[in-house]
Parts: sequence; structure tokens; C-alpha cells
Amino acid sequence: MSLAGDREADPARWYTTNLVGVPAPLLASTAFNAHPQPLHIAGARECNPGLFALLQRSRDADEARAVFAHYMSLAFGLARPSDEARGEASGDRRRWRSSYLKLLQGWGLDSNGPSGAVLKGWVESRFGLVPSFHGAPLARFPSPAWVAYLEQKAASRYHNNSIFQQLDLLYEFCQWMLVRFALLGGGTHATLWRGGTRCEEQVAAGSLRERHCTVRLNNLVSFSTTRDEAQCFGDWVLQARVPQCKLLLVPGLLNTTSLHGEAEVLAIGGDCEVEARYD
Repeated sequence: MSLAGDREADPARWYTTNLVGVPAPLLASTAFNAHPQPLHIAGARECNPGLFALLQRSRDADEARAVFAHYMSLAFGLARPSDEARGEASGDRRRWRSSYLKLLQGWGLDSNGPSGAVLKGWVESRFGLVPSFHGAPLARFPSPAWVAYLEQKAASRYHNNSIFQQLDLLYEFCQWMLVRFALLGGGTHATLWRGGTRCEEQVAAGSLRERHCTVRLNNLVSFSTTRDEAQCFGDWVLQARVPQCKLLLVPGLLNTTSLHGEAEVLAIGGDCEVEARYD
């Protein structure tokens, strides 16, 4: 196969168009992490001015969370109707609509399951970053791992209710809350930790044994807000300064406890400089 053919078959060299106005190769680089800039998904705020007008009038984080949950419930029909509203006939009963909350719960159970595929597909669409792992390494294309990922991320059961638009608003709400109420402290970065057992496979430059190295993270990854929590997931613990503009979910963002047990943060991936420790 020619060199061009090799590149086409190597997902590590793939980037797609995105909706945040920053070229995907730059967004995935350590240079961007060192000098981040605010990111916004094109059209998300502009198409939902009422939501952000209401958020601006929120007196505290609790009120803002309630406003967001209520708006999402109305805009996407997420409130489960009563038995009377559904009607007595079984023909009126419909499969429940997909929602951002169900996806987050699914990620918490298995990031390599169907919910994880949809979330990684959203990152592809909005940020232009191709995943590197989903149940197995997504190496050369095509492969059984790639086929499984593509089938899961496009499943109709998750795309019956504008699920990408829901995730757009979740991201924008997260960014708004990080600025307005400093959920992870002020500044442009958050210090986070990630535990793992096969971290050497992610090293892009340097060595884990040298303590400081660069790892290539999946396009969407979980971090913990404390080292102790991260240690539960493997012997290697990676400490990173993650740009807050790359965060999709942080503790205290939503009125849900689906991910709070692990103090979990969901972050857009790419190359990341870390400090590694073997515990």
C-alpha cells in the first residue's frame, strides 16, 4: 500500500471538520492545552437564547441547575408522561426518548458501550477528534472494532430526540457554569487525575518512568478530581492540568448523582502532558 493509503487507513492521522472554530490538530495538541482559548459550539447558544437569558438571572448554582433541567425537559420532551397522559391503549405507549442524562448514566456504567459510542461520536462531530479506543483499539480501518463502534454510535435508539443538540447545550451549560460559579475554581485549567493499568500504550512522547511525559488520550475521557479516587482505576495515576474549555461534565453541574460517586469529570481528549506516578 502507498504512503497515502497508509495514512488513510490510520485513524491517528484523521481529523474531521468541527463546529468550534479551532482546527482539530491544534485542539488535540499540547500547545493548545498550554494556551487554551474559550470554545463554543456554533449555533448552540444562538438557537437557545431563552435558556441563557434565564441562566443570567440565576442567583446561585442551584437555581441555574434547576433552570437548565427544566429547559431541557421542555425543549426535548424529557419528562415522563403520566399514565393518563399516555392513554390507556397500549398503542399509545412509546419507547422512551433518548436523553443526555441516560447517556451519562450509560457512560458511568460502561464507557465502551453504546452510550459511550454516541458520546465519542458527538466529540467527532463537534470537535473533529476521532476516537482511538472503544472496547478495543481503533487502529487500522476497517476492522471489527471500527465496525462495532460505527454501528453503536449510529444506533437509531439514541438518535430519536436530537441527542447531539442536547449534548451541545450540556457542553455550553458546563462552560457557562465554570465561568459563572467557578465549579472547579477560577483560572483556565483544572488539576485532575486519571488512573489506569496500561498507560504505557498511550505514551506519545517521553516515558512513564521519567514521571513527566505526553500521553495520547481518547477523544473523550474520564478524570477524577482527587488522586485517591483515581487510584481506584489502576496502579498508574496521571496528573494533568486540563483546560476547562475542554470539559463536558464536572461534579456539581447537574442535579444527578449518576457520576458523583467517582468525582468524575468528562473531558475532550488529545495529547496531554502528565505527571505519572506508580502506586
